[in-house]
Order: sequence, then structure tokens, then C-alpha cells
Amino acid sequence: MSDSSLRLVWVYPDLLSTYGDQGNALVVERRARQRRLNVERYDVRSDQPIPTSGDIYLIGGGEDRPQRLAAERLRRDGGLQRAVGNGAIVFSVCAGYQILGHEFINDLGEREPGLGLLDVVSTRGEGERCVGDVLADIDPQLNLPPLTGFENHQGVTHLGPTARPFARTRIGRGNGTGDGTEGAFNDTVFGTYMHGPVMARNPQIADLLLKLALDVNALPPVDEQWYEALRGERIAAATAQPA
Repeated sequence: MSDSSLRLVWVYPDLLSTYGDQGNALVVERRARQRRLNVERYDVRSDQPIPTSGDIYLIGGGEDRPQRLAAERLRRDGGLQRAVGNGAIVFSVCAGYQILGHEFINDLGEREPGLGLLDVVSTRGEGERCVGDVLADIDPQLNLPPLTGFENHQGVTHLGPTARPFARTRIGRGNGTGDGTEGAFNDTVFGTYMHGPVMARNPQIADLLLKLALDVNALPPVDEQWYEALRGERIAAATAQPA
């Protein structure tokens, strides 16, 4: 990896990349290049070691068995934990979000240890799956517009005292706990249940990751027309859902 490049790592695309989550890596890379930033992207498969010198790590969703395999390999590898210790930014979706917590329920119905990078615990809900478009207000600390995304999960994620909700739902189930929370974050680690892909619907999240990785307060503007058209369409779809 070049010291002069922004290093973007897409973690385990062979196991964790449902509902187009790889689009998150494409959007982050694209928005960096639109600002003439030199970007090196690394798609790291599950049989490869996780590099520890990346700047931004992205993890997608996956089915139950691939989720368990990913968690086992990430625990054994240890590279992602070391990267976070070095100050890296991590953004995770759905199954990836659960893996970053303390534990989740695997495909065998057993409690599976996570990486402990977020103070959350995930269980399996007993009721209907959380499915549909979501509209939520992102934590004001992050200074981002409303969140739009698509959820499809049975998981219920409970936040511990050191995790802040990523957003509060207006429409949709989010963490599934009934308290209106969606996702979680700490200083450099983020998790959400939102697919879509979430970065295409919410490009300002990609910009947030870039600002954190570069340690800057602002980025040069880019053309938002395509993104805003998609955002408007999906927000309208969410608000049109039956109550």
C-alpha cells in the first residue's frame, strides 16, 4: 500500500455482499476520485489476511452460514481489530454489523462471538422479519441528512452503554428493539441494518468516512444530481408504505 493513497478495504466480498452492498465500496471510491484523491482499493477475500494499514474498511451483509464463517475467520485473523487500534474507520451493514458486536446468533442457533468493536449484542427476533424501506434521522452529532435504506433481517440488536444509535427511525424497524434505534457507532466504527446500497442512497455517509479518514472538516463539492434523484425516489417509497 502506498503511503500517499487513501486505502479502502472491502472485507470478504465472497461471504458478505448481499443486496448490492458492494456498491458502498464503489461509491466511496468514486466520491474520493471525484475530489482528485488517490485511492487504492483492496477487495480482500476470506482466504486472505486482512491488511492492517487501511484507512476505511467496509463490510456488507450475508446469509447466516457465511456470517458465521466470516466471524470465525475475522476473529482468527485479528487484522481488523488491529486496524481499528491503528485508527482505521469501519462501516458495516447487517450481518457485518452484528459481527462487529460482542455476539450474535449463528446459523446453528448458537451464540457466536463477535469482534467486540461495537458495544452491541444481537439476538434473533421471534416475530416477523424486519423488511421494507426505512427513513430515519441520523444522530445530530454526525451532521448528516435523513437516512434512507432497505432492511431485511430477523436480528434484534441491543446497544450497550458505549454505543450510540446511528439513527432514530421515523419509518421502519431498525435494530428491531422497538425503541426506534437504528444501527450503532462509536468514534470510528459504524454499523447499520440498511442496504440499498446505503452509500448510493446516502452519499453523505461516504463523505463522512472520507473526512474522518483524512481528518478534515470539509470536502470539495461534487455533483449530487444523480444521488438526490435516488434519495427522493426512495424517501417517497418509504413514506408511501402502509402503516
